[in-house]
Amino acid sequence: MANAGLQLLGFILAFLGWIGSIVSTALPQWKVYSYASDNIVTAQAIYEGLWMSCVSQSTGQIQCKVFDSLLNLNSTLQATRALMVIGILLGLIAIFVATVGMKCMKCMEDDEAQKMRMAVFGGVIFLISGLAILVATAWYGNRIVQEFYDPMTPVNARYEFGQALFIGWAAASLCLLGGALLCCSCPRKTTSYPTPRPYPKPAPSSGKDYV
Repeated sequence: MANAGLQLLGFILAFLGWIGSIVSTALPQWKVYSYASDNIVTAQAIYEGLWMSCVSQSTGQIQCKVFDSLLNLNSTLQATRALMVIGILLGLIAIFVATVGMKCMKCMEDDEAQKMRMAVFGGVIFLISGLAILVATAWYGNRIVQEFYDPMTPVNARYEFGQALFIGWAAASLCLLGGALLCCSCPRKTTSYPTPRPYPKPAPSSGKDYV
């Protein structure tokens, strides 16, 4: 019963991480404008995401421009896009696979060992999905740090971490934790001992003494 609860907890955490990865990919606040210069303009906020760049006015008006050309994007943004999409697709596959292996489901009840292997396999896919999301967010964050401390970058063109980046880190952590908990439901190997060989019974004595 404890194993079933641990399995369910891992699935819920991984599922929440998968939802968070979708939210992080869709949000445009991957990096926000840093007000590090002397000429601070607080009337507008500038931020960029994986798919668009936006400007938010103090009046509440938001203007966004979608990145039209794929080839015109830098390699970091292209790689981050690809890794996030791969992580989301792998998470979707892991959800279906892990659902089949959950003890609370009626699928494959006749083969308990195979059912548990399906849950473990789903956990492994969740781990790969979490790693892809973690690499994508860490790579993008490292690029922001490099550009921020680059002396060749103008002060009015520096950005900091956005909310979507933190959501991506949290989503990757949940996917990794949930996948690890699912992998803990791996069936234990039972030690099989050889059956003892029956010894032949001694023949009954006839009661005659031989000299």
